[in-house]
Amino acid sequence: MVEAFIHQQAKVAFIDIDHKTAANLLSKMAKIDASSIWFRAVDATDSESLQQAIRDVGQHFGRFDVLINNVANDARQDVETISAHDWHKCMQINLDPAFFASQAAYILMKQQHSGSIINFSSITALLGSQQMTGYVTAKAGLIGMTRSLSREFGESGIRVNAILPGWVATEKQLASWLTEQEEQKWTDAMALKRRITPQDVAKLALFLASNNSELITGQCINIDGGRA
Repeated sequence: MVEAFIHQQAKVAFIDIDHKTAANLLSKMAKIDASSIWFRAVDATDSESLQQAIRDVGQHFGRFDVLINNVANDARQDVETISAHDWHKCMQINLDPAFFASQAAYILMKQQHSGSIINFSSITALLGSQQMTGYVTAKAGLIGMTRSLSREFGESGIRVNAILPGWVATEKQLASWLTEQEEQKWTDAMALKRRITPQDVAKLALFLASNNSELITGQCINIDGGRA
């Protein structure tokens, strides 16, 4: 996602709790334009640190045009074994950061009377999924949040939309869950039978961030090859 926006000559800020992955990405992007990228190591479940980072980005670049909420943990767990702590932690990761980031971004965007907020939900919010009830519940919550915030923020010229990807073949998914057998089962249920890549999803995010989607808000858009 960061790469896609940098290649469009955007100024990009991102946060991550994974220092190693972030350092590798920063090094790669700095070769393109070091002045256009900003990073801070932040635990997105720490709402105060998250909101402060957003305020600092606005100050650093002089404005804040696009927010992409793409924090997730899709760890599997049986319903019988989920504790209250596990459940609340799932919401703290998969749902809460999107609200608190949007809250902070709204304060900056309304001064400009423009902005685009893009929430990453999941096609599982429509399909359901075994061993992922907490994750699916949080992702469904993001759909409701998207529709509600689009109403609240619209008067300030701010658009809020959600992307619902299918099973995207990221490095993490390929290493953890997306086996050849599982991918084949998933692809067999798609109308367009090919792998979904991060680049596919980034193209949709670029569209929703751009003025080409200036009358699109409150929408939850599937990018799943016709799986749902």
